[in-house]
Amino acid sequence: MTSRRLTGLDILSQGIDYSSIHDKEGAVKGVVLAGGLGTRLYPLTKITNKHLLPVYNKPMINYPVECLVKAGIKDILIVTGGNDPGHFLKLLGNGKAFGLNHINYAYQEGEGGIADALSLAEDHADGGPICVVLGDNIVEYSIRFAVEDYEKQPEGARIMLKRVQDPTRFGVPTFEGDRIVRIEEKPKAPSTDFAVIGIYMYDATVFEFIRGLTPSARGELEITDVNNRYIEQGKMCWSVLEGWWTDAGTFDSLLRASNLVAQGGANKEPQQ
Repeated sequence: MTSRRLTGLDILSQGIDYSSIHDKEGAVKGVVLAGGLGTRLYPLTKITNKHLLPVYNKPMINYPVECLVKAGIKDILIVTGGNDPGHFLKLLGNGKAFGLNHINYAYQEGEGGIADALSLAEDHADGGPICVVLGDNIVEYSIRFAVEDYEKQPEGARIMLKRVQDPTRFGVPTFEGDRIVRIEEKPKAPSTDFAVIGIYMYDATVFEFIRGLTPSARGELEITDVNNRYIEQGKMCWSVLEGWWTDAGTFDSLLRASNLVAQGGANKEPQQ
């Protein structure tokens, strides 16, 4: 089990140069989970889906889509839910403007949790590996390095970690050496300052694990339970994300995300 860190992160350019994306379509397919009702952003979400709200100069959903495209993934599924799902089709269309070969859509009824939303991607995955990005997660630098490392794995999963100041708000890994032995959700006494962010890579086993889950106390199928199943089988690897990372699911984090993007852009390529 290994980690890999980005270096030379001093690019000042903003936006995406789609011409830099390699043309070869990799085996990994992408999934963006953009369901839920966005209640923490009410009343903004009374009239539209959270993931269609603006983050600086683009709709929120653009950033996870661009994150996958910049990683070389050109076949993506959008899992949406809540209000106005048809607006995603109107905005993203057939995905050609992003450099995608294929874009598909699925609808999650209710709020069954991240793992429940991911279960809708089984046909899309078609037995192959997937890279999953939560629809309100935005990163400063490309995750291409982590996807390429995952493509070298024979099986299993890979999660992305980020050092944070408040790990009690997140899923936190427990390490033995360089091996993750458990992920604890919102621990009162975290064993590390690493948090599991909303970017996950899985083989087809993920759907078997999801079918075996029991809803948590809040009535959802938890992605942490999925990750712990991989850990129990010794099939979990990890990568560390450098640069900033934020979600945009609250008023404060939505403002922070907009300010960070305005200051230097998102999904940038690291300087070689």
